[in-house]
Amino acid sequence: MRQWAHELGFSQIGIAGIALHEAEAGLRAWLDAGCHGGMGYMAAHGLKRARPAELVPGTLSVITARMDYLPRATPEGWQAVEWQGLARPRQAQVSIYARGRDYHKVLRQRLQALAYKLQAEVGPRGHRVFTDSAPVLEVELATRSGLGWRGKHTLALQRDAGSTFFLGELFVDLALPPSAPADSHCGRCTACIDVCPTRAIVAPYRLDARRCISYLTIEHDGPIPVALRAAIGNRVYGCDDCQLVCPWNKFAQASPLPDFDPRHGLQAATLLELWAWTAADFSQRLAGSPIRRIGWQRWRRNLAVALGNAWAATGDGDLRQALVAARDEADALVREHIDWALALPLAARPAPV
Repeated sequence: MRQWAHELGFSQIGIAGIALHEAEAGLRAWLDAGCHGGMGYMAAHGLKRARPAELVPGTLSVITARMDYLPRATPEGWQAVEWQGLARPRQAQVSIYARGRDYHKVLRQRLQALAYKLQAEVGPRGHRVFTDSAPVLEVELATRSGLGWRGKHTLALQRDAGSTFFLGELFVDLALPPSAPADSHCGRCTACIDVCPTRAIVAPYRLDARRCISYLTIEHDGPIPVALRAAIGNRVYGCDDCQLVCPWNKFAQASPLPDFDPRHGLQAATLLELWAWTAADFSQRLAGSPIRRIGWQRWRRNLAVALGNAWAATGDGDLRQALVAARDEADALVREHIDWALALPLAARPAPV
């Protein structure tokens, strides 16, 4: 299976058992504290996330898979390039994983191909494939199967790959010997906690999604809390800060697949370029991109916040004029963020909150 997985573009696979009862208490506490924010689907299935055999009856093992996503042309010292982008107020910062093709499609297709190869070897078996698309404790399964350990930012970390990878799962009704879990190697490091612009990592291994820029710019569909807007800076989709600062990401691996190469210049687009897109441009240019699923309204909301931060930081009249010109035709959500942006004093700086 490792050879098949490698041929399909996966970097690593493991086998996890289905007894995840030890994870139930932590999941329940996280949900009870409301740390999932508006992601109602996180609570809708209750503890089914920790019970694979309830999610897919008959499941006996879970094959876990890791797929690295850094673009093929990623330069050495790529973290410095990303920090430079964050330091340019007029640049639109898009999370690295979202600059290419939608990972859901890439992983699902290749996990399905892996399932077919397995069936060809052992005969017809019941199975289902998942990647960030169902009530599955992906990091828990990944760590139990040796794909890495859970970092203090809650992402999976691998010694020879950092954290820049996607996870996928293949639930099978076949009893397979579990692979050994990986040891943790975060030690006393708190770099990810310290760097978070909105202090969303409220404790080691505990993330409050309600403060997380990735949640606010992607999953959250209402107004972004005013107290957190300045800290968003020029991030218009997601946030990579906790990964950029992580020492283990000096070992991050580039993907061999073209799917994750940047499209439409999203690695260095300016805010004004993206603000000039029409709704039709958004749909056409981001076809096949994970960004498209947030919709036009949230996209414009995010850009309005970033443009406001850029205007406050630079005093660039073109940024302000772009906001003014779009205000009257904007819907209520976007207009509210435009008004906030236009009211910012010059030389405002994102501050820890």
